[in-house]
Amino acid sequence: MSERDEPEQVPVGPPEGATAAGDPAGSTPTGTIAEASSGTDAAATSADDVEGDHDTRFFGQPWALAHIFGVEMWERFSFYGMQGILLIYMYYSVAQGGLGIDQTVATGIVGAYGGTVYLCTILGAWLADRVLGSEKVLFISAIVIMAGHIGLALLPSVWGLGVGLILVAIGSGGLKANATAVVGTLYSAKDPRRDAGFSLFYLGINLGAFLGPLLTGLLQTNLGFHWGFGAAAVGMAIGLIQYSFGRKQLPKEASVISNPLPRNRYAVFIGAALAGLAVIVALVLLGVIRADNLASIVIIITLLATIAYFFVIVSSRQIDATERSRVLGFIPLFIVNVGFWSLYQQQFTVLTIYSDQRLNREIFGWEMPVSWVNSINPIFVIILSGVFAAIWTKLGTRAPSAPVKFSLGAMIMGAAFLLFLPFVATGVNGTPLLAIVVILLVFTIAELFISPPGLSVTTKLAPRKFHTQMVALYFLSIALGTSIAGWCAQFYDPKNEAPYFTILGLIAIALGIALLLCVKPVLALMKGVR
Repeated sequence: MSERDEPEQVPVGPPEGATAAGDPAGSTPTGTIAEASSGTDAAATSADDVEGDHDTRFFGQPWALAHIFGVEMWERFSFYGMQGILLIYMYYSVAQGGLGIDQTVATGIVGAYGGTVYLCTILGAWLADRVLGSEKVLFISAIVIMAGHIGLALLPSVWGLGVGLILVAIGSGGLKANATAVVGTLYSAKDPRRDAGFSLFYLGINLGAFLGPLLTGLLQTNLGFHWGFGAAAVGMAIGLIQYSFGRKQLPKEASVISNPLPRNRYAVFIGAALAGLAVIVALVLLGVIRADNLASIVIIITLLATIAYFFVIVSSRQIDATERSRVLGFIPLFIVNVGFWSLYQQQFTVLTIYSDQRLNREIFGWEMPVSWVNSINPIFVIILSGVFAAIWTKLGTRAPSAPVKFSLGAMIMGAAFLLFLPFVATGVNGTPLLAIVVILLVFTIAELFISPPGLSVTTKLAPRKFHTQMVALYFLSIALGTSIAGWCAQFYDPKNEAPYFTILGLIAIALGIALLLCVKPVLALMKGVR
């Protein structure tokens, strides 16, 4: 799940950190990631004078890691558990317990929601950097997420959906942006346990992503959707309670505000925030922002933010010629990453519809819940991330460069979509379950080529003065891809699938081939970064 990637490494799967454990030796440059994710120097801070630095009670790691592991695992449990039943909740009829929203509109909402989660990581990083510190933002974000799941579980109709998704998106963005940074503060810069600690942390992400859809899907099938959403709320509450007791054990570095916002500027930013909120409310009331165009609006906002970020960095006088060249070298990777996530994140749109309407989910006379399909990917991530880590470690400097990995990831992702073609004529619920397992295996292989190296190469290419902005750009590529995934889903027709899977699959393969052909000039722009 790339976020589970991650996120980041960011799902991963999702997308939010799941596959970060697949980096060489299970180690993305976690110190840099922690620093960049929050805009603080959290990861580089020495923790030698902190008692937890020498603590080995949690599988050889500081005991404080158990509390971050727990809140992140339960947050992923709630997030992916909710995602597993969200789309069908929207388009199922009222008689089936759903909201009866048009299927096309529903997929757009899911895509817009997913993109907004990644947009909110920028807000979470800024708040940590300028106002509250990573630890406090993480804690508040967990509370907001729980409130969102409670809203989905208890509030009726479309109002409950809107309130719930807005809160979960804001909270998930804040938590995703800062959890990695807080983990980084548990270790001194030279602590040899750092890589293993992050691998253990990402294991928690994958466990949550695996278990969430299983329980929520089972409850939704037997008791109803709101019971499933309620389980997500309970899971988040468990993680929050555990973290509430354990947060006092975190080192003081976790609460550092690296670049405090001057008090005399608070009113300006609060005013700007309120003005922005007022504009959004006005656009909703005027009918400019609607459910049926939400994905398009998020795509436009993300695209404008991306262009602005690139312009600010490239035109800055604070970077030298080498740094400027590296930022330009990041642009082809950014484009391919958007293409990858545009397909990969369809696990929560098209693949959900496919699992509901085209997949034979019967196992020995028992029908598997739709959401259980979302638990297949994290199983493969857990199994294969270590394999990939061993391969990259073995190859060392002979391992493929980042542009090559990106191109291979895009092409494999395109091939995964083409694997749907042999089953286009199998009828309603005619695709065998084994087929979707194989296709998701290919999804995971593609993910492991492109997602773990993503934030790693981003931090390597980042100018010294713009670490946070470059990480924001990486998250914007996922936000843009996720929103496009929701927008693309409106063209999916279960009765005429071949054009959809063929066109998107070939586009992804073409993107990968284009980058592969440009590897030498891209590496030249990257100035020694591979």
